[in-house]
Amino acid sequence: MVLLVADIVQLLNQFLWPLVRVSTLLLAGPFFSLAAVNSRVRVAIILVLTWMIYPLVDVPNIDPFSFSAVTGIFHEVLVGGLMGLTLQIVIAALVVAGQAIAGSMGLSMANMIDPNLGSVPSLAQFFLIIGTLLFLSLGGHLVMISVLYSSFELLPIASGGFNTDMILSLLNWSSELFVGAVVIAFPIMIGLLLVNALLGLVSRAAPSLNVFAIGFPALIPLGLGMLLLTMTIWFEQVENLWFVGFSKMTEIIGGG
Repeated sequence: MVLLVADIVQLLNQFLWPLVRVSTLLLAGPFFSLAAVNSRVRVAIILVLTWMIYPLVDVPNIDPFSFSAVTGIFHEVLVGGLMGLTLQIVIAALVVAGQAIAGSMGLSMANMIDPNLGSVPSLAQFFLIIGTLLFLSLGGHLVMISVLYSSFELLPIASGGFNTDMILSLLNWSSELFVGAVVIAFPIMIGLLLVNALLGLVSRAAPSLNVFAIGFPALIPLGLGMLLLTMTIWFEQVENLWFVGFSKMTEIIGGG
């Protein structure tokens, strides 16, 4: 009976170490962290992934009541959170692009309540949905699981391999957030800028004409039309942004 209890404790110890990294990644990364995903489903996915991974990784024999266990848990949380935040930067770029386009179209006040982001423009919510669907269609969830498994080889459990270079790499990657947002929104914003310039010329040529009464209602259908016409362009940009995010996540985990 004593041997059986010892085996159960050892099994739990081997299971809980990978569980920390897996749960942190899924709670910080895209799609799985959405409030729309049921909590029970999220917990079930975390447990199933951990059950599949833990026999394949080396789990150190650490006393769960020692200081090494505390530092080990902290290490696992940092590694999982780093991987998740690397991909969340792509989501943030999509939201910023939607906000920029909505501001150019005069739709910045047309907000929706997002459970994850709070009050965001409806166009930002649209880009967020498109980005999530592209993430799934590109197999982003499978890439996350693959990188997660590779991280246990590159950064073993409680190994202390996490360093400041990884944080600096994440900060450098986050600095490209606005660049990615501008690349996505650029064609539509340029078109709307030309429309605004044309309205300015009309107001100069006919001062008595109420440009505001004509221009603002015209910006919305014109902006939506440009959004549809340039759909293939910004679809490709969103896909490229996801691919860069995947490569950045692998690069950062591999040593920054």
